[in-house]
Amino acid sequence: MREMKDYLYDQVARIGKAISSPKRLELLELLCQAEKPVETLAAQADISVKLASAHLRELRQARLVSTRRDGKYVLYRLADNSVADFWVALRSQAEERLVELQVAMASIVNDGTGLEEMGREMVLKKASAGEVLVLDVRPADEFAVSHLPHARSLPISELKKRLAELPKETPVVAYCRGPFCMFAKDAVELLRSKGYRAFHLTDGVAEWRARGLPIEE
Repeated sequence: MREMKDYLYDQVARIGKAISSPKRLELLELLCQAEKPVETLAAQADISVKLASAHLRELRQARLVSTRRDGKYVLYRLADNSVADFWVALRSQAEERLVELQVAMASIVNDGTGLEEMGREMVLKKASAGEVLVLDVRPADEFAVSHLPHARSLPISELKKRLAELPKETPVVAYCRGPFCMFAKDAVELLRSKGYRAFHLTDGVAEWRARGLPIEE
């Protein structure tokens, strides 16, 4: 019986081993947005293709990631949406328990704007009524896979040259891949510098889905 018990714990520990690397966690967050080839994942995680491949192999062995072939490309994707929920839950536990992470997060989002008090359902209601503009500043291919309801796609790389498309009289709520993504923070800083009323929504698609809120796919 002891041998069987040790074996059971050893199998669960495979998941812990797979997520023990910060870069593997980042790759999971990237795959929460859309399936991607290794070259794209490597570029977005700022690592070599060889290292990205090694990390993805570990995630595949733990059955957290799967692949499919599209022509000459091999596309990586999460095994299913429960892996995205797992990532959100893991990160949420870290945010709740680690003071160092709380301090770091406070330096990213410190609006003093009352957006958090507005609540997610209220953001959704106001977006539906046209009272706020929800701006998705991720790459357009990620938006095309899934996004928040009533959101408009305007990638951070294009925001500066396309500012004139945004009405100044409507408050803007910007979001990206989640709390660790800096795109929304940069977008809010740019928009405010140009006279827009802009707010940072730290949720991404994975966080929104994990809370049971609607997603457009």
